[in-house]
Amino acid sequence: MRARLSDIALRAGVSEATVSRVLNDKPGVSPDTRETVLAALDALGFERPARLRRRSAGLVGLVVPELNNPIFPEFAQTIESALAQRGYTPVLCTQTPGGVTEDEYVEILLDRQVSGIVFVSGLHADATGDHERYRRLVARELPIVLVNGYVDGLPAPFVSPDEAAAAELAVSYLTSLGHRRIGLISGPDRFLPVRRKIAGYRAAMRTLVGCADHELDGLISLSLFGVEGGEAATHRLLDAGVTGIVCGSDMMALGAIRSARRRGLTVPEDLSVVGYDGSPLMAFTDPPLTTIRQPVEAMAVAAVRALVDEIEGYAAPHSEYLFRPELVVRSSTAIAKTR
Repeated sequence: MRARLSDIALRAGVSEATVSRVLNDKPGVSPDTRETVLAALDALGFERPARLRRRSAGLVGLVVPELNNPIFPEFAQTIESALAQRGYTPVLCTQTPGGVTEDEYVEILLDRQVSGIVFVSGLHADATGDHERYRRLVARELPIVLVNGYVDGLPAPFVSPDEAAAAELAVSYLTSLGHRRIGLISGPDRFLPVRRKIAGYRAAMRTLVGCADHELDGLISLSLFGVEGGEAATHRLLDAGVTGIVCGSDMMALGAIRSARRRGLTVPEDLSVVGYDGSPLMAFTDPPLTTIRQPVEAMAVAAVRALVDEIEGYAAPHSEYLFRPELVVRSSTAIAKTR
């Protein structure tokens, strides 16, 4: 128990004596400090004493597209933790190819009388899709929050990373290393986040490299998200002579590295690769991946706060919260070779 007390105290930034008072439900601890200690207890995976367990304030659906891309488990875990700290019980719904669809999950969640739903990278991210499904949920006064996507005119809170800024940040970093022939690979352009990345990439390449739009057309290669899609998209750009690549996801970046190696090229000596998402696992790839990190924790907290406000009758602003991503420099990028 002493070791656990010390772990909890370190995580919460309080003394072991304070942790002991909280766990034993003793007086002399402020409400804020008590919540901090309990949150640390939850985050470390320790079970609360029975007298300190909160009754669930209700079920909340959490719909994510998949778990193969490590960024989605990170979103799910962070949102689930934030919901639990507010007293809500999350119900995780994961889509798989050929499995339960988003609409089918929504029906299941409605049958379970959830208090609200958080959608992460759902059909709302598809700019060509039918978004009436979300308007129907709003019309029945079910609180929803949509992460990584935006639907114009839909009265709901949206939480997104600044995709355009992410692409600009990646291009700016590569140009600082002397790269001028910089390509972009990403998923299908029917997705709004992809369109925003392309816009940011084009703006940065025009400003920093002086490329005309017709030149940039040959430096953008779109494919399917994932390692295989990244490999296929990179194959086309290597034919175009790029020395640096900005990727639409970390998984696509791994495909870019594989494509380069199959050509006999070395990363980063022959090709610099910048990923996107910032999964912690990317620190352990070969080479460790330079990437643009989504601010997952800040986005998750904002999404949960907006949803809980809606559930509890305090209308959250029906607008899009944009969060600036962060450049994480590792070993997949290097100074461009002089030719």
